[in-house]
Amino acid sequence: MATSPKSARPDLSSLRISDTKRTTTRRSWRWLWFVLGAFVLVLVAVGASAFRDRRPEVEVATVQKPATGPAGVLNASGYITPRRRATIAAKITGRVTAVHFDEGTRVAEGQLLATLDDSDARRALDSAVADRDSSKAAIADYEVQLKNAEIEFHRTQKLVEEGVSTQQALDSATMAADSLRAKIALARQQVVAADARIREQQQAVDNCTIRAPYAGIVVSKDAQVGEMVSPVSAGGGFTRTGIATVVDLHSNEIEVDVSEAYISRVQPDQPVNAVLDAYPDWVIPAKVRTVIPTADRQKATVKVRISFTDAGHKKLIDPATESRILPDMGVKVTFLEEQKADARQQKSAAVGVVPQSAIHQDNSSSFVFVVKNDALERRAVKVGSNRGSDVEILAGLAPDAVVVVKGPESLRDGQQIQVKQ
Repeated sequence: MATSPKSARPDLSSLRISDTKRTTTRRSWRWLWFVLGAFVLVLVAVGASAFRDRRPEVEVATVQKPATGPAGVLNASGYITPRRRATIAAKITGRVTAVHFDEGTRVAEGQLLATLDDSDARRALDSAVADRDSSKAAIADYEVQLKNAEIEFHRTQKLVEEGVSTQQALDSATMAADSLRAKIALARQQVVAADARIREQQQAVDNCTIRAPYAGIVVSKDAQVGEMVSPVSAGGGFTRTGIATVVDLHSNEIEVDVSEAYISRVQPDQPVNAVLDAYPDWVIPAKVRTVIPTADRQKATVKVRISFTDAGHKKLIDPATESRILPDMGVKVTFLEEQKADARQQKSAAVGVVPQSAIHQDNSSSFVFVVKNDALERRAVKVGSNRGSDVEILAGLAPDAVVVVKGPESLRDGQQIQVKQ
């Protein structure tokens, strides 16, 4: 049965949204955005509060008492260098048969360090001794023959005088005696030559023993038993050229490089304070020994050698501290100004010294931040002369006060801080 066009049209009225539902949906979205915005504002407020309450970290230092004596005019760094340091080598090529030392062994002058194979040298020595003994035995035989020849000469001479013997027999007896005297002289000369060969071979035997040339400490063991050593490089690098390296600790000194722009501040015999990197609390008195009269054009520096004074040298060679000082140790030195005759100029008016990084400038005045109960206190100070990386404080600080040496640029008076550990 056919349907009319009106009955075939779909009914869409069920999909229509009423005005009431549309209004309710809009209100729900508004509440959701309101809650999200409030939550974001709370997070921002909490973060800002935490950031505002965060204490800045600072590095601090304690005001140190000013050092007595002359002020420093220049700082430099260098190394401990012994003036007497030698690599002990053999005079001949040979195989090592014994080593009588190790690293750190203290040796005396002439002490045996190692031995080489001396079998060939001793055989040659024995041969030279045998030649000498043979020549001495020949002399003894010739002397016996000469005694008999002289008796024969005198007998023949009497017979010739009595006309019993001929002149030819006398000449023969004379020649026999003279010949024996010549043989004795030759044999004695051979003994002298044999003695010379014995001394030569004895020297070859002595060359097989290596001894310390001076008292010191062994810092390097360069050969082992069974290795070949030679005074010259041989065998494509497989032959050792040294036995040991010995250092005389009594000859220790300091070698530093000074920029040529400041070398005018350094003079011979100028007092110096030396501090080893390994022992920063140990100040060793020293003085400038010499300024090497040449410059390094690549580094623009001049080499300066510094010797320890009597007091400092005694500390270095003291058995209790000698083992603490090792060659090639790093050391920092402070060149001091010459002592002045006026005692008032020698006495410093500074109440303390602080690192230069602790000083801040405000227009023409200087100030520091003092730490008290984890809070900052701005304190005006009067500064004096520089002492290396430190500066003298003439007024404004008490001894042992704690000052800020490194921190943010925004530090202010009364601010709470946290000391960096």
